[in-house]
Amino acid sequence: MTNEQQMTTSSPSRLHYAWIVLAMGTMVVFGALGLARFGYSVVLPSMQEGLKLSNTQAGMLATANLIGYLALSAIGGALAAHYGPRVVIALGLTVIGVSMLLTGLTNTFLLAAVCRALTGIGSGASNIAAMGLMTAWFAVKKRGFATGIAVAGSSIALIFVGPLVPRIISVYGANGWRVCWYIFGVLSLILAGGGFLLLRNNPSEVGLTPFGADSEVHDTNAKKEKPQWSRVYASAPVWHLGMVYVAFGFSYIIYMTFFVKRLVSGGGYTPEAAGGLFMIMGWFSLLCGLIWGSISDVIGRKWALVIVYLIQAVAFGLFALWASPVGFTISAILFGLTAWSIPAIMAATCGDVLGAKLAPAALGFITLFFGIGQALGPSVAGAMADATGSFYSAFLLAGGVALLGALGASTLRPASTISITSN
Repeated sequence: MTNEQQMTTSSPSRLHYAWIVLAMGTMVVFGALGLARFGYSVVLPSMQEGLKLSNTQAGMLATANLIGYLALSAIGGALAAHYGPRVVIALGLTVIGVSMLLTGLTNTFLLAAVCRALTGIGSGASNIAAMGLMTAWFAVKKRGFATGIAVAGSSIALIFVGPLVPRIISVYGANGWRVCWYIFGVLSLILAGGGFLLLRNNPSEVGLTPFGADSEVHDTNAKKEKPQWSRVYASAPVWHLGMVYVAFGFSYIIYMTFFVKRLVSGGGYTPEAAGGLFMIMGWFSLLCGLIWGSISDVIGRKWALVIVYLIQAVAFGLFALWASPVGFTISAILFGLTAWSIPAIMAATCGDVLGAKLAPAALGFITLFFGIGQALGPSVAGAMADATGSFYSAFLLAGGVALLGALGASTLRPASTISITSN
């Protein structure tokens, strides 16, 4: 160990580098999901009008993005485990930035779909790698806490884009949605550079152990061993987690994709008012991952998942059934309080089951299931809206699928969800 590493390891007064990794990881999520995926929800009404898209086509654009995410989610984690999360994150954010700049230049549905798919590819690579990175930098009993903070990047994006996009569109008019994509793209490229400069693949690179590891036993040789892929892809608990994750992917993406569209087209909201409620949801979601990740550290991943799914089912149902400002607001608050908690709990669970080395691969694999749900949700919801003339049935469907998620989570085996001392 070098003198610098010894000083880094032994000096209690220094900030543990895990916090820098966590802060940068949160901003990676901000770009990879918050801007690249959820930014679309606020830009959608103006973009839909500018490109003359039907609801079905609008849903298909979201689906194209999620198919791209799906394509990289399974192998993105494996790439991170093999090459290191740092490089995968930087490359993923670069793809996101370039593809969003191109989205602003598109004039046809087909070209927009290609660009959205490329954005999804970058999102799948960078987000999975960033979440998996948290399991390497934080000890077992801190993983739910860490991943809970990291997913707040999506909340920061909601707070950011909610009021920003309507203002940009009001200034630039018909081309406002294009300007939004240019801004999102540049920010993502800046984050790509920041991630490459600041992130490190594991604590040993800077002479540290995972934060909170003082009283725990860790396999320090794990990084030298070849990954045992069968432990990921042939694991019954991992497959079970994946099946449970499908429900979240399908249900929440319907809610997020058509949230603003529902308020503007059927709820009597102006774009500014809808953006304001989107921002409120972002504020309420800011600490949801931290809260529920920490709760899962205490009561177990299984029961935390069940509770969150039930709350989200209520939120989606209210959005369909209580079509008033009060109903919409309560729905947004309930969803905000739980919004990104399921990905946070899933990331922590993968670390519990398979350890830090294989956690990115496991998270990538179960995100394959999650991605299937996401890819199907917007197209189904958009088609239902075109067929019925409203999003009423689509949001009810989202609520029903969330209930199925709660049922599936309730059947998880304790060994696959609460084994926080087994690593």
